[in-house]
Amino acid sequence: MKQVIAIIGLSLVLVGCGSAKTGKDDSASNNPIATALDLTKVDNDRVPVSINPGRFSQESVTYRLPKVVQGTYSVSDFGKYIEDFKAIDYSGNELSVNKVDANTWTISNATELDKIIYYVNDTYDIESSGGIGGEQPFSPAGTNIEPTNYVLNLHGFIGYFDSLKNNQYALDVTAPSDFVRTSALEVKSTAPTTDGNASTTSYFAQRYFDITDNPMMYGNLDVQEFLVGDIKIVLSVYSPNGTHTAASLKQTMSDMMKAQKAYLGDVNSTPRYDIYLYLSDGADTSPKGFGALEHHTSTVVVLPEASSKEGLAKSMIDVVAHEFFHIVTPLSVHSEDVHYFDYNAPTFSKHLWMYEGVTEYFAQHFQVKEGLVDADEFYNVVMQKISTSRRMNDAMSFTIMSENVLDEKYAPEYFNVYQKGALIGMCIDILMRKESNGTRSMLSLMKELSARYGKEKPFVDDNIITEITEMTYPSVGEFLKTHVEGDVPINYNDFFTMAGLKLGETEVETNYIFAGGQNVVFDADQSKGIIFFSPVALKNSFWASQGVKVGDVIKKVNGSDLTLANAQQVIGGMFSWQEGQEITMELERDGEPVKIETKLTKATAKSEGLVEDENATDAQKELRKAWLKG
Repeated sequence: MKQVIAIIGLSLVLVGCGSAKTGKDDSASNNPIATALDLTKVDNDRVPVSINPGRFSQESVTYRLPKVVQGTYSVSDFGKYIEDFKAIDYSGNELSVNKVDANTWTISNATELDKIIYYVNDTYDIESSGGIGGEQPFSPAGTNIEPTNYVLNLHGFIGYFDSLKNNQYALDVTAPSDFVRTSALEVKSTAPTTDGNASTTSYFAQRYFDITDNPMMYGNLDVQEFLVGDIKIVLSVYSPNGTHTAASLKQTMSDMMKAQKAYLGDVNSTPRYDIYLYLSDGADTSPKGFGALEHHTSTVVVLPEASSKEGLAKSMIDVVAHEFFHIVTPLSVHSEDVHYFDYNAPTFSKHLWMYEGVTEYFAQHFQVKEGLVDADEFYNVVMQKISTSRRMNDAMSFTIMSENVLDEKYAPEYFNVYQKGALIGMCIDILMRKESNGTRSMLSLMKELSARYGKEKPFVDDNIITEITEMTYPSVGEFLKTHVEGDVPINYNDFFTMAGLKLGETEVETNYIFAGGQNVVFDADQSKGIIFFSPVALKNSFWASQGVKVGDVIKKVNGSDLTLANAQQVIGGMFSWQEGQEITMELERDGEPVKIETKLTKATAKSEGLVEDENATDAQKELRKAWLKG
């Protein structure tokens, strides 16, 4: 993906130039599409964009912004954020444009088309104001346009012509000279503008895929670089209030990614990996969707700025670990649906259990194998995933759900790819280790598939389970047929027994809303309009340590009134609470005020969990050791 083809000198001269082109030799099918974003000319919070495709020979052409982008499995309709779309001819006049749908424009008299110009609104502002109809892009897939920060997920700014999707792109981004700018796209040059207050950086993309696959961040950024083996890691952080820095996260990210690299061994599919971290301060124009979106060699992460240093580090480990493991799949192992992705009318692979599920399994399993967490912590994660997955449709074919993930019936089940999908990876891992006496694993299987296919060769979607069966064992094939293609729920106890584990009472880590599983510590009285602590709160170690009593009415949380009307927002904000963070809570107990002012400590609860079976055989113990540390 990072292979670069040199652009001839004439092409560089033509970048950003429009009406200077007059000859019909300047064929759109041969030249790079010259694209420009000017961050110094933002108008009403909109970035101007210019697209210069070269001379067309056909009378009509179609230009599109993506309806769906890879990795999101939901409709984003980035065309909704385009305004004042104009097609300009070589004389500077407007050509006729027909807007076909939210993302599509057809231009008549295309032989006279010189360039397209339009403005782009950012999704963060519109997301915060309630949207403009339909689904909104997941925040890490979105865009930000602010005086001090630009999140340039380029699929939100730059589109493609139906006939030129495989053309090269030459991209100019003009920004104030003092802006820090990061991107994994190849930089061709950087030059000051005539007034000296700004500079233009010129980039090159081999095809439209590389435009969508290489986000950028501009503005008041904090950037750190470090090496993990032969991979250069670039960490770019935007913290609007300067609460966190790249330097404060560098060691955590370095230690984690070195552990990941040790886990992966000889997998080394990219020379550079970028992490773009946007920290939301909760302002009206800030994004509200926390998480990350993977690209083949980078990830965009959105998390709350209010997180404690320790809490942010933990979130980054969980989030970035998952995204980094995507260098295995789908970068090295993927189907034709991924390889030939259609941004306007996408089809989806049947194998989200592999792309997201196995990736999530690796993101958890590597932590116990490399000593970042102990076995009990890993077991707790497994049990949480089982609990969450069973609240979804546990009797649904994973391949059918995956292939139809945008359909109304299946879309709500998508979250299960990170729960049951990871558990599928776990079960196959245990089976592989059992069948091979510990010499093969889920990871070794993915390495074998990577060697067979690789990033430039997709597999046939309908054939891969048969291939995996042939490459492994009949038991693996039967498992996939029954529990992945089929709709039979998995009996996880069968796999725990193989590894000498059983269910028993254990202390599990929880958060500040639950007391193990989905047992909520709050209750409400609709008639009185109050929210209070339920008996479950006493099972949560943190709330028990604060001396709360059943029936204590919660009046304020961190200074904000708590009512039935805003409960979802206020209590929802508690999901981001992290150990070490200072909090206040004002209660009413028997008509008297009670105030809690404290620093959050780890919250645990007694729950059913995995424990080692004292009657386990030597073979079971050896399998457990191979699974956790082999």
